[in-house]
Amino acid sequence: MLRSVLLSASRSDRLRQVATDAPPARAMVDRFVAGETTADAVRATGELVGSGRLVTIDHLGEDTLDLAQAQATRDAYLDLLAALGDAGLTASAEVSVKLSAVGQALPGDGEKIALENARAIAEKAAALGTTVTLDMEDHTTTDSTLGIVRELRADFPGTGAVIQAYLRRSENDCRDLATEGSRVRLCKGAYNEPESVAFQAREEVDRAYVRCMKILMQGDGYPMLATHDPRLVEIGGALAIRSDRAPGSYEFQMLYGVRPDEQERLAAEGERMRVYVPYGDEWYGYLVRRLAERPANLTLLARALVQKG
Repeated sequence: MLRSVLLSASRSDRLRQVATDAPPARAMVDRFVAGETTADAVRATGELVGSGRLVTIDHLGEDTLDLAQAQATRDAYLDLLAALGDAGLTASAEVSVKLSAVGQALPGDGEKIALENARAIAEKAAALGTTVTLDMEDHTTTDSTLGIVRELRADFPGTGAVIQAYLRRSENDCRDLATEGSRVRLCKGAYNEPESVAFQAREEVDRAYVRCMKILMQGDGYPMLATHDPRLVEIGGALAIRSDRAPGSYEFQMLYGVRPDEQERLAAEGERMRVYVPYGDEWYGYLVRRLAERPANLTLLARALVQKG
């Protein structure tokens, strides 16, 4: 119930304004978001790369229903990639793109517009020696997103896909994607999905994650295991050994600001450890979904809302 309430709150403009004006909430944003500018993202990336970690960067924003905004988001990614190139960071940093932020939800030709904008980002990334991963959003966009992944991979085979383990379809999607050279990020899922399409109980989601992880680890692709759960990290490492995975043929991923000590430990042990770094001023929805995933963080935000209310 709490998770559903939080996910509904992630779309509330009124609560967003309250959180924006509340200093305690601002402190929480600073923990989980690198900043609002390209320079902030590059700075955070440099620090992480300097500690032996890899990075994927998300320019925050989604559900764009304005063509100009979709184009502005595309341009923000192009500027970000250029700045990463200037800083010599593209060997260790890629970008993550939400298709709804670059036009997927626009009426009429939204999918075509999103593909064109994603292609421009992928072209810039390839020219600078890095890659793009297309983030997954709610289940209504899954087929469209995977279709755009397939389109981009024709010219940019390194384009990454994301699978959300809590969706009942995901084991089949993993089988389809576990092919030579296929980069697949496996996460649990962070949207409020109906029971008809997604597992609801934490135990069910964890079991689904392990089933998907087994498929990817036994396949020919490049699994990217996005989890902060110590048990799942341990299982992932064991599956890599059982599947005779060579070092560098898979990686772990965690969010910026979450379990940084564990991130550093994995990197120090020789694991490829990539940090998902969000930046930009559209941080509210992202932050509340992180609270839904980690309700223990709710206390700080609740205190902020009470103080402002």
